[in-house]
Amino acid sequence: MDLFEVYKLWDIEPVKGSDTTLWDKDGNIYTDLYGGHAVISVGHCHPHYVKKVQEQAATLGFYSNAVQNSLQKELAAKLGKLCGYDDYALFLCNSGAEANENALKVASFHTGKPKVLAFNKAFHGRTSGAVAATDNPKIQAPFNKTGNIVFAPLNDLAAVEAELSKGDFAAVIIEGIQGVAGIYEPTTEFMQGLRELCDRLSVVLILDEIQSGYGRTGKFFAHQHYGIKADIITTAKGMGNGFPIGGVIISPSIKPSYGMLGTTFGGNHLACAAATAVLEIIEEENLVENAARIGEYFRQELSSDKAVKEYRGKGLMIGLELNEEYIGLRDRLLFEKHFFTGAAGAGVIRLLPSLTVSQETAESFVKAWKELTR
Repeated sequence: MDLFEVYKLWDIEPVKGSDTTLWDKDGNIYTDLYGGHAVISVGHCHPHYVKKVQEQAATLGFYSNAVQNSLQKELAAKLGKLCGYDDYALFLCNSGAEANENALKVASFHTGKPKVLAFNKAFHGRTSGAVAATDNPKIQAPFNKTGNIVFAPLNDLAAVEAELSKGDFAAVIIEGIQGVAGIYEPTTEFMQGLRELCDRLSVVLILDEIQSGYGRTGKFFAHQHYGIKADIITTAKGMGNGFPIGGVIISPSIKPSYGMLGTTFGGNHLACAAATAVLEIIEEENLVENAARIGEYFRQELSSDKAVKEYRGKGLMIGLELNEEYIGLRDRLLFEKHFFTGAAGAGVIRLLPSLTVSQETAESFVKAWKELTR
């Protein structure tokens, strides 16, 4: 059997990692400033993370959600404390798409309504409901297309109000910062107006923090920069530092019932051990503050660089839109300077490093960037 080839792959195979350093199978050394799509939040193979996962694997790796699992409660308590939503409830699943799928379902159960408003250029995942709320027809099969999703322009409150006023919307789903689109931020005015609209029209506000959450932007969740609270928040990616896990954080105004949601693997013992270790490292090493500090350094060094048409983002969720003559810089950074970065199309480089990234590593990247663009 061969693999079903749906990925465009570089001819590089990492086989070992430590913090922001990767080694490939040929012994070449790279610096990772992308973290495998913002997944590596506390560095590759952090000693505390490795110890916690190893100990749990040697004790009990899995049992289903038919029995008590105190590790789930420990994770929920620690997450609630660190993210500022300690009066909310946590549903655990396995991925970001699954988290968004369940969030949409909960909102529809809660309101009894079918429709969801999403935003132009949004990305929420590839499962049925999540991909329907993703503004990319190329990844939507005929099966996924539905009349229950309406798209509106980001930061256009009047367009949102015109749709929500029709009265048949269960939810609005919005990324804290749009990631796959190329790092686009909602304005504070828009987000506060959106919160007021959802309150007034009894629509559930879902914040997709799968890429923008877990401290990446210099606050635990990106929407906390705008001074609002969400009804439902979805998390994944950095939540497990590479171990598959997702979460749906749900307002106390939304009541659960037995059988409303379910999962075989969600919240398993190994996943909870990994996710708890991540939170312990974030707290102990002040990584949210580090994300803000290193992000500000990148902004100071790169926002006025001659290769950069526009610097977008907050903290360590960065989009660098390139001037046309520098298209191709991402490949040069990888193959000439050995820096892994991300992209949004050909013209935007995304930086999504581990929150542990050091000042020294940041400076080495800026030095390499300037050597290639001088």
